[in-house]
Amino acid sequence: MRSIFISISFCVITLSAIAQNTSKKEHFFKGMYIQWGYNTEWYTKSNIHFTMSNGNDFILHDVAAHDATDFDAIYKKPLDISIPQYNYRFGFYLNKEKTRALEINFDHAKYIVTDFQKVLVTGIIDGKQVNGDSILNPKTFLHFEHTDGANWLHFNYVQQQTLAHTAGSKRKLLTWLWKAGAGINIPRTDFTWRGDQLNNNFHIAGYNISAESGFRLYPSKNFFIETTGKTGYVRYVNALANTTTSNGNRAKHGFGYFELIATFGFDINF
Repeated sequence: MRSIFISISFCVITLSAIAQNTSKKEHFFKGMYIQWGYNTEWYTKSNIHFTMSNGNDFILHDVAAHDATDFDAIYKKPLDISIPQYNYRFGFYLNKEKTRALEINFDHAKYIVTDFQKVLVTGIIDGKQVNGDSILNPKTFLHFEHTDGANWLHFNYVQQQTLAHTAGSKRKLLTWLWKAGAGINIPRTDFTWRGDQLNNNFHIAGYNISAESGFRLYPSKNFFIETTGKTGYVRYVNALANTTTSNGNRAKHGFGYFELIATFGFDINF
């Protein structure tokens, strides 16, 4: 996770440098904002295709999954803010009115295949053709999750409109905004095969597209609270690939999701 944060920080520093050096008289970006917050998700069912180094090649059909918000960690371990499903954003305003922006948008979501559900399994397991229902028991069959993060990194365009001002129209109080973009997935995946856990390393494993909309409340000039709903599609093409811990095992799948997000943020003027 540290390498992910370093990579994103490098992007932010690079964009800031562009903003500072484009012109001595006027910055390319008119300001920026930073955000931190937390989320919860709901997922569509997914077909998960496993290709394993032992020759197994099979698909789990219409698999149900859930998230793990872990919000209790906020008060149990308040100093470890990255345990719950979290979000952070770095945005760069394109105009003085701050109605348009480009945004680096990161969602640390958790995707857990629900244990003990009955699913259709087709393909080859232990050299035999299979085509029938099985129970997803972690000890006798398998368990699959992205809980060190499904980790969706988006690059968004943001549009914002003021809905209400403070008394006397001195400053904005409430805004509506929408975002749209695409990006990459950087998961760390846990795969348990017949009781043996194989923990993957962080790597780029797929792509995503998303759209988001919600509201910002400005209690003060530069501090805001943002609540949004977000939906999108995520595709993993090699969720367990090219690592010594996974021995070349691969998982491919895609799913839609709906996400509720609450963050707080700060506007920074250039």
